[in-house]
Amino acid sequence: MSVPQLDEEHRGEEILAVFDTAFGALLAADPAAFRVKFRKMAASAFAFYRGTACLFYHDLDAEKDGGPYLDERTSRVWIHGDLHAENFGTYMDSTGRLIFNVNDFDEAYVGPFTWDLKRFAASVALIGYAKALSDEQITELVRVYAGAYRERIRALATGAKRDEVPPFTLDTAEGPLLGALRVARSLTRFGLLDSMTEIRDFERRFAPGGGSIELDAATRYKVLAAFDGYLETLPESSLTRPDSYRVKDVVGRRGIGIGSAGLPSYNILLEGNSDALENDVVIYIKQAQTPAVSRHITDPSIRGYFQHEGHRTVISQRALQAHADPWLGWTELDGAGQLVAEVSPYAVDLDWGDIDDLEEIAEVVADLGRATATMHAAADDQSGESLVPFSTERAIDAAIAADEEGFAPLLVDFAHSYGARARKDHQIFVDLFRNGRIPGL
Repeated sequence: MSVPQLDEEHRGEEILAVFDTAFGALLAADPAAFRVKFRKMAASAFAFYRGTACLFYHDLDAEKDGGPYLDERTSRVWIHGDLHAENFGTYMDSTGRLIFNVNDFDEAYVGPFTWDLKRFAASVALIGYAKALSDEQITELVRVYAGAYRERIRALATGAKRDEVPPFTLDTAEGPLLGALRVARSLTRFGLLDSMTEIRDFERRFAPGGGSIELDAATRYKVLAAFDGYLETLPESSLTRPDSYRVKDVVGRRGIGIGSAGLPSYNILLEGNSDALENDVVIYIKQAQTPAVSRHITDPSIRGYFQHEGHRTVISQRALQAHADPWLGWTELDGAGQLVAEVSPYAVDLDWGDIDDLEEIAEVVADLGRATATMHAAADDQSGESLVPFSTERAIDAAIAADEEGFAPLLVDFAHSYGARARKDHQIFVDLFRNGRIPGL
């Protein structure tokens, strides 16, 4: 991709226009949350990139011809939507296994599979630059990612048995991925509960402070009504013990992550799978956001498939993640779609801070390429959703096979081009922000 070279003033105006479309209403409702979000984004080019999927897809929209490797099928597969090097980590699946894979599906949608790969490749360029790697070293890392993705897609498309392409678990992962899984294993539900709750009158309740907000009676009633609606969206297998869903307490929440500024959020404390206090469960209800990629996918059959953004987030995650969180569901609150999921005690993000050896970085990038391919392959006709009624791994495999030689260079060129663009955009953004030129702040 050749990113159009605009002078800083015009690019600044373009960035502000994209921000207004993506964030305008939420920023007007909660300027303080966006000041926090934007200060985090100002910290580095990578933090800026993480928070600006909207700008990334605005720039990609210039590819009106669709681009290589994209056809009728490979242009409409389930994609993560915000696939960068820090959106990977651990979770416990519905079978009780600790898994390392992609996490955070807020931006998931249906679109071109190459958009996920390009977003990840540019993130590798940004991380590599921050670690003072040469352009040649960054090129090699992107080639490693492309090669690992290609190899795994081919294996899945040609009918490799599941035990030949196992997920990353405590038994199969190595290096920093295994390290993250071991940290996750050392965590406990009791530790999470101890950090958020206390025992009062022989019952567990949310503790005051720590970002929790006491709700008035009317708001509490609305949240509990939304919770009742959520229960209807759970699969039958999640409802084995009705007492698990007895509500003990409800609070509002402050301090949401870099991608969710200004979105209302609530925590609900539930009984869990036994009467024991250490088995209580915390779930959150969060207003789901419009995914950045959806503004650039015009197919009405895709847009019309989802009831609202909460439904879209959950259906996408269930499609992309094998054995997803059994507490995952959706509901509505004040007319807006909501995502509902567990506040997991076993969530550990991949920490790039101590991954500095080039060989180790390459090993991690290769594993993330395999994880990306496994995610894309999970999201097809076997997912139970009619929106993507074909084998995605076979469609992607066939598309790449038509031009094997061009696949890695496509991602390498994009990584360098867009990585440089993001670094320049970060400086433009910092100047806009510090000089008070972002409307509403």
